[in-house]
Amino acid sequence: MTGSQFDAEDLTQETFLSIYKNLASFQRDYEKAWVCKIATNKALDFQKGAGRRSEPREDAYFAELQDNKASPEEAYLRLEAKEEVRRLCQGLKSPYREVALEHFYREKTAREIAEESGKGIKTVQTQIYRAKAMIKKALERRTAG
Repeated sequence: MTGSQFDAEDLTQETFLSIYKNLASFQRDYEKAWVCKIATNKALDFQKGAGRRSEPREDAYFAELQDNKASPEEAYLRLEAKEEVRRLCQGLKSPYREVALEHFYREKTAREIAEESGKGIKTVQTQIYRAKAMIKKALERRTAG
């Protein structure tokens, strides 16, 4: 499970240390299950922490920084597009306006909107679907006219 003999040896050591520390609460009827459970939990904890233990390589770190850095033009266009989405959502009637703003502008999921508004998830999904159709129709009118 660890992919490394040394890590496996460390986990084995930790498992037996934990068994020794908790020997007072040990029930003799379930010794194999108890030891296996402790070993399993140690291995799972190790797996969860694997991402935190990895160190990024320098070239990967700088490549990621360059990917996230947008030019001023790209940043302006992204901001302008976001503002256009907000304007389109504002043009809808209630309750579609509120749901569209939350979903398309603030980028929340249907589940998040349902939890915050107290509406059912299916209701929110339907309102998002209808709001999307209304926005599409408004865009088509704008480009045709």
